[in-house]
Amino acid sequence: MEKFYITTPIYYPSGKFHIGTAYTEVLADFIKKYKKMQGYDTFLLTGTDEHGQKIEDKAKDSSMEPKEYVDIQAEIAKKLWKCMEIDYDKFIRTTDEYHEKAVQKIFEKFLSQGDIYKGEYEGWYCKPCESYFTETQLVDGKCPDCGRDVVKMKEEAYFFNMKKYADRLIKYYEENPSFIQPDFRKNEMINNFIKPGLEDLCVTRTSFSWGIKVLSDPKHVIYVWLDALTNYLTALGYTSDNEEMLKKYWPADLQIVGKDIARFHLIYWPIFLMALDLPLPRTILVHNWITMKDGKMSKSKGNVIYPEQLIEKYGLDATKYFLLKQVPVATDGIFTPEEFIDRYNYDLCNDLSNLLNRTVSMVNKYFEGEVPSYNGTINEADEDLENSAKETIEKFEKYMEKYEVANAIQAIWSFISRTNKYIDETSPWSLAKEIEGEETKEKEERIEKLKSVIYHLVASLKQIAIMIRPFMENTSKNMLRQLGIEEEVNWSSLNDYKNIENIKVIEKGEPIFMRLDREEEIEYIKDLMKK
Repeated sequence: MEKFYITTPIYYPSGKFHIGTAYTEVLADFIKKYKKMQGYDTFLLTGTDEHGQKIEDKAKDSSMEPKEYVDIQAEIAKKLWKCMEIDYDKFIRTTDEYHEKAVQKIFEKFLSQGDIYKGEYEGWYCKPCESYFTETQLVDGKCPDCGRDVVKMKEEAYFFNMKKYADRLIKYYEENPSFIQPDFRKNEMINNFIKPGLEDLCVTRTSFSWGIKVLSDPKHVIYVWLDALTNYLTALGYTSDNEEMLKKYWPADLQIVGKDIARFHLIYWPIFLMALDLPLPRTILVHNWITMKDGKMSKSKGNVIYPEQLIEKYGLDATKYFLLKQVPVATDGIFTPEEFIDRYNYDLCNDLSNLLNRTVSMVNKYFEGEVPSYNGTINEADEDLENSAKETIEKFEKYMEKYEVANAIQAIWSFISRTNKYIDETSPWSLAKEIEGEETKEKEERIEKLKSVIYHLVASLKQIAIMIRPFMENTSKNMLRQLGIEEEVNWSSLNDYKNIENIKVIEKGEPIFMRLDREEEIEYIKDLMKK
């Protein structure tokens, strides 16, 4: 069985995660479940990044020891992923003993082969980003990543010789076009960071103590990004007595990161792997942010929305649908209460829920709840719907190969719209009315047409239910239950078009999404954002 190893960044534990942070995990979970349905042996890694000065300071502010603080924060993350039904296979914490030991071994390896040297650091440091910058990298005297204030730092430190690998990294970029997605991020890294002169990376600190200590020089704490990035290896047993997982799953097939940490993953991470003489990930996917009309989400602006709030009121599937559909990976997506409610009412209620409800109702009304047999296409509309289904599956798969998830989901909804249009084209209610009365050849033909319409509607809904399964699992299962389809489905079930006859739908259809009062719900979400 072919494997598929997917990772998300390990998260800095700072309390509740807003929908922008949760997006990364939802995206990874969708891709993992899709690959699993295709028959891959999947493995999804997530976790928490628990070392550094920020953590030390936050723990102190909370009158806690750092370990006590991060223990609480890790549970907050696990609770959210459980709420969002994120199907991760391992949750790593950088305070895990096996990880700390592995990081120490990695550091000593770099040191012994001349990749790390001791010097003195003097420059600008952004505490929230745990990042160092030169004078020329600052934007208006502030951090180029987050826009916040930086402080001048001077201390003894170890440095990683990034310049040694710069040419090799550019060469790798050029020879492996699928390594960075979207492609424009490659030019961003080369033009903004590598060609101007790649600075050697400061990889230790002495001004705080909360971190992994250097074995050969314990007054130094290993820089958080060297510590954090290597989790993708240590989680698989790298440097341990048992590297079977590493042999099985590395290199990673897909690593997903937000654009704010792209530089660390697209420059430092591949260079670390080159220095370790390990293969690089097949693809690193950099996604944009979910923002508000007035910019990034911020508590001070009163515009933050948390996934738990949306899930509690509108359901998990509606929340995941909006997040994945609203954010094209290559550009920022905007969250507004108006857009969220409109997508719920139009896409989920009007388009999908009504299609299922109408179909189940017609199967019961015209055929006593039993799906009629399939006798091929009767007319042009039938044939066109079948062709549309095939094209949709092909489009979906092509978009997913490039991880263009918003486009993949749009392809499904276009097919949902096409199926709704098919009802209008075939007018099953008119066919049913015309079959009343005595037996005639015309009556038999109309009966066959009606059977074909109902069969095609149920078949299309089955295909829709399968395609939405990786990101709307509960809705998918509910749809199949109402259609009377009990067998376990996988991606190959999409081609099983002619295997639904004689199934029994439920006696009375249940709306899977109920229309919302637009103005009332918009005000409700606005109030949530102020809390």
